[in-house]
Amino acid sequence: MFQVTLWIELLAAGLGGLQGALFAAGEKHRRIDVLGVIVIGLAVSLGGSLLRDIVLNQPPVVIWMNWYLVVAAGSAILGMLVQPVLARADWLITGLDAVVMGVFGAIGASKALSLGVGPAGALVVGIIGAIGGGMLRDVILNLPISFLQVGTLYAVAAGAGAGTLIVLAAFGTPIMIAGVVCVVVTTLMRLTAIRFGWRFPEQGPVRRPRSRVR
Repeated sequence: MFQVTLWIELLAAGLGGLQGALFAAGEKHRRIDVLGVIVIGLAVSLGGSLLRDIVLNQPPVVIWMNWYLVVAAGSAILGMLVQPVLARADWLITGLDAVVMGVFGAIGASKALSLGVGPAGALVVGIIGAIGGGMLRDVILNLPISFLQVGTLYAVAAGAGAGTLIVLAAFGTPIMIAGVVCVVVTTLMRLTAIRFGWRFPEQGPVRRPRSRVR
């Protein structure tokens, strides 16, 4: 029986809150106030878990676990405070975003497996958990949804990590080891895609046939 322990859930909440706040605090041109930064941090921290539990028809852990909101909010405040020091470290925010995706993807896939969901369903749940926080962040900030944009490979990186976890678990690998591998695979694929500009072909405009004038 797969189990997601409390400290792993809280680690994901903390990393999500930190990354979301760092991202929001860096959006100086939007003039986001302190409350707004904290809200964005909470959105990144809670979004993936909330969507995951809704899809799995489970009580949302973000509501039922007392420490989840506390850790997420505290991490968001920390992110807001340290952002001025890290203002030029865009690579840190990008890297942390990739790690957060991997952690939430691993939790989502393993929780789905623990409930008896099949491999395909667990893969979908893992992807939803990985990208849910980023989706909610983009919606609140009125930004283009990240995983729908050319060159991001958000969902591909999340799927690669969650898929790796599912395969390893099927072969009897301890879930903790499989989860770590999931985080590593997701992070490396995401950062490599950014570094080398990997992308899917962009949808081009539909060309209408020219009518011939006789």
